[in-house]
Amino acid sequence: MDKKIENFIQAKRLAVVGVSRSDKKFGSAIYTELKARGFEVYGVNPNMQQINGDKCYANLAELTGKVDGVVICLPPQKSVQAVRDAADAGIRNVWLQQGAQSIETGKVARELGIDPVEGKCILMYAGEVKSFHGFHKFVAKLFGQY
Repeated sequence: MDKKIENFIQAKRLAVVGVSRSDKKFGSAIYTELKARGFEVYGVNPNMQQINGDKCYANLAELTGKVDGVVICLPPQKSVQAVRDAADAGIRNVWLQQGAQSIETGKVARELGIDPVEGKCILMYAGEVKSFHGFHKFVAKLFGQY
């Protein structure tokens, strides 16, 4: 396993930027699953007050000092600002979920002193892997990509 990934999943207090009202969208599914796996998770969406009965935060600045890492689940064009917001909040542990990364996002992150995990699904690595993620993990290990 990549050292960046090992370091990231050691964090137990995570913000998930890009949660939504739909449980079927990646941000909300990741929020729910990380919480079920024992992580202390904070949802971030400026248009929501709550997620699954928990307070939802408008931005990462509200979480300064409360989280050890951030999982970004936004389209690439919005992920750049989320990376900047993470840096402004002092969060250097950043995971760009599959679909959130782009060349520009990675470049901006590195310019800000952040070496993000990019293009991988956090649910493959954080805690016990269940359902289809278990199969994906097996295949990734088989081909040396885990």
